[in-house]
Amino acid sequence: MKPGASIRSTRLRPGGELAEIAPDPVLPGSFTLSIAGTAQSHVVPADPGDLFYDYVRRMGFAVDRIRLPGEPLVALHLGAGALTLARYLQSTRPGSEQHVVELEQNLVAFVTDALPLPAGTSLTEHPGDAAVQVRALAPTLGERCDVVISDLYHGLHTPAHLQTTAFFADIARLLTPEGVLLINVADDQGLPTLRRQSAALAPVFEHLLLLGPQSVLEQQQAGNAVVVASNSAGVLDWAGALRAAGPHPGSVLTGATPIRSLPRPASGAQNGRDGG
Repeated sequence: MKPGASIRSTRLRPGGELAEIAPDPVLPGSFTLSIAGTAQSHVVPADPGDLFYDYVRRMGFAVDRIRLPGEPLVALHLGAGALTLARYLQSTRPGSEQHVVELEQNLVAFVTDALPLPAGTSLTEHPGDAAVQVRALAPTLGERCDVVISDLYHGLHTPAHLQTTAFFADIARLLTPEGVLLINVADDQGLPTLRRQSAALAPVFEHLLLLGPQSVLEQQQAGNAVVVASNSAGVLDWAGALRAAGPHPGSVLTGATPIRSLPRPASGAQNGRDGG
């Protein structure tokens, strides 16, 4: 799609949710993918390195810390969206081997037809449920992935079977010894999902970083946080650089279960998902 293009849409399955790609009316040259009326992804086709949403920028800055700058990576994306971070990886690390798991079988084709990927992108689609596909990919991607990027939502929530220790253990088997799992966690006031996922991750990954706005990680307001999980202690050395990279005002929590450092909040909750 080019600037000034009209909205494109499709049903993700017969009678299913409506996916739309529309030009951003405020930022010329950029586009937003919405599903069932909720913004999911923001893309700048002419500049894939331009990341708009807060949590996507934090994920991008974490990816920047893996291996040497510009070195190609092996990456697995769980949840396609508009392939914002796949585009970012090709832009910043040309030649990366990328894979994507997406439940909605025609979403990737719809997105890449409307918003073609950067030239040279190597992306293999694996349609289906993330838990099933992660296990199925073990023979080919086992201990090869430098990064797994998880942004798995059905509406405003991540399905329960994609928040378990067993699921995270299957992901860990795909990672290199220094590999990293990045998770977008859209949470309610008090951060119940972040607490639950941190507890599920702790038996699998020795080291966690939590990245997010101060309003989320320090004041426990509704919003998006990013989990960086690894069995390499090297990720702990990223904390200062990621804190400095922003977006600001931001916070970085570290440790095996860093969410435990926060006090239990008063009761009360509200939905807090940003687009991705």
